[in-house]
Amino acid sequence: MTAFWTEADFDDHELVEVVRDAKSGLTAIIALHSTHLGPGAGGTRFWHYAEPADAMRDALRLSRGMSYKNAMAGLPMGGGKAVILAKKDTAKTPEMLAAFADAVERLNGQYVTAEDVGISEADMAAVAQRTQYVSGLPVEGEDAAGGDPGPFTALGIFLGIKAAVRYKLGKDSIEGVHVALQGTGSVGGGVARLLARDGARLTLSDIDAGRAEALAAELGAETAAADAIMSVSCDVFSPNALGAILDDEGIARLDCQIVAGGANNQIKRPEHGPMLAERGILYAPDYVINAGGIISVTLEYLCRRDKAPCDINEVRKRIALIPGRLEQIWQESDRSGVSPDQVADRMAQELIGR
Repeated sequence: MTAFWTEADFDDHELVEVVRDAKSGLTAIIALHSTHLGPGAGGTRFWHYAEPADAMRDALRLSRGMSYKNAMAGLPMGGGKAVILAKKDTAKTPEMLAAFADAVERLNGQYVTAEDVGISEADMAAVAQRTQYVSGLPVEGEDAAGGDPGPFTALGIFLGIKAAVRYKLGKDSIEGVHVALQGTGSVGGGVARLLARDGARLTLSDIDAGRAEALAAELGAETAAADAIMSVSCDVFSPNALGAILDDEGIARLDCQIVAGGANNQIKRPEHGPMLAERGILYAPDYVINAGGIISVTLEYLCRRDKAPCDINEVRKRIALIPGRLEQIWQESDRSGVSPDQVADRMAQELIGR
């Protein structure tokens, strides 16, 4: 593994810890970008990386994104992220989760974790047996905040897409608006269902073609191959899978007016945001539009910590502020000529004192 402080994405992280537990086979990275506003909060990803350096890069980029996301969402939390390096032929085990939970506990509240790609509510419940610094836990009752953050992330993205359609296309309704969705998992599938409910025309794609086809049959949507979805002619391209897809090649393939989706770190390098703007494509900064999940798990964590009741209506109320934040970014972008991603970065950096 290369020295993490030489990575382009290091960006003065406060703490980067490599966790090794030989007995369980755990290798993990916990990265804290900023605790200026509070404990670093962000999920844990369980993923197979081709190279250890790829895992480090992912942890650094994701934790920085969480600093920006939490700040822009008005949450009293800093930014952190963890990745557990999955071996190609080794499943996640209770022993790995226990060793990871112990590592989180040793940080004594500097980092608060939750689920992310490859990690479930049940996994977080297991982690919670060994550390109190965890959220996204199963909850009882429809009015209780917390639990799986996926539906709350999907709600924020749906509201953000509606705001983008209104801002770019001048339409108050998304009926008949063509949205091409990349990824139909917990978040992407939730976005698709909300869009279909309001009459949007959908083209769905997923690396699991069967999952995309099943959802398309449910919603009356079309499908596209995973390697073709970015080239579909549409009004809105909504990336809801893994990140770094907006690079030279990806942007050149786009045939849309709006990019708005929940994938983290969609823009591969700093020059790619202005490239989107030059093509006249409106971009919804990912860490602003996809903040619904962290809003939910943060309020859940704070309520549990303070032994206070937590109403799901407060979560929804805060998620409803996402469109206004996006509109503020787009307006400043139009006024200044600076691309929306860079406008959002500058706002977030000011909020975290950088």
